[in-house]
Amino acid sequence: MGYKWKNKLEVDEAVVVVMNSLDKEGKLNDWLVRTLKQSIADSDPGLGSYFYEEIKKHAPKALKYFEVVEG
Repeated sequence: MGYKWKNKLEVDEAVVVVMNSLDKEGKLNDWLVRTLKQSIADSDPGLGSYFYEEIKKHAPKALKYFEVVEG
């Protein structure tokens, strides 16, 4: 279950969680990816875009977890 972000501070906190997870475990757990994807879907589109911008800057290795695979 995701969390609907209300502002950029909440997105920033999610980005820090991603950064810490990558630093500690070298990967993101499936539950975290599912939760963040749901948060992106449930939140204002501008906050979702902001999340991706911040991930690109601070944790680019995490981008692969959020790619949309069409097919």
